[in-house]
Amino acid sequence: MNLFNLTSIELEALRLSLWVSGWALAGILPFGILIAWVLARKNFPGKSILDGLIHLPLVLPPVVIGYLLLILLGRNGIIGALLFKYLGISVAFTWKGAAIASGVMAFPLLVRSVRLSIEAVDQGIENAARTLGAGPLRVFFTVTLPLIIPGIITGILLAFARSLGEFGATITFVSNIQGETQTLPLALYTLIQMPNGEASAMRLCLLSVFIAMMALLISELLSRWFTATLNG
Repeated sequence: MNLFNLTSIELEALRLSLWVSGWALAGILPFGILIAWVLARKNFPGKSILDGLIHLPLVLPPVVIGYLLLILLGRNGIIGALLFKYLGISVAFTWKGAAIASGVMAFPLLVRSVRLSIEAVDQGIENAARTLGAGPLRVFFTVTLPLIIPGIITGILLAFARSLGEFGATITFVSNIQGETQTLPLALYTLIQMPNGEASAMRLCLLSVFIAMMALLISELLSRWFTATLNG
């Protein structure tokens, strides 16, 4: 079995998975860093509730998340109806909805990784920069951000791998439409239901494992490189 001898369905699923995961990551990255900083550096009423809400996708069944997204963003949903009525935007049963579902499921991993990295930064360094006249934004971009880059990289690649493997929320929110929402996990699910689909299913399985392992390996190597650079 040749791993690289992919059929058109498999190639389309791979392309769509990378596309969806890329957009999901781009959408959650700025918000993930902001929320991580707020949780790491600020104390306010309801902080535990916010923390719990952010981490809900890690403990709830993905199908529940997908159903909630359908209620909120579906054509007749609370927010989705307004988007369609006034802006003509519909995300349910489209690749955009798949990106939203993947982003929601990956968001906690990104936030947790970045938050742990921010908490590891010595606040004395930040305070010293403030005493020299640097404002909050300048302190963040010139002091905090360079120090947490390894954590951001780890969070990005973990979130990307999670997005790539998302199944339950995606199939519930945007269904399994070939060429539109059928990502690698959904294509794999489809193939194992088809007669003589075992070879294609195995190729997609091995491909998914390969991509996930490469993401984790790159994350580890980049984190070590940035840590060595900062300490050097």
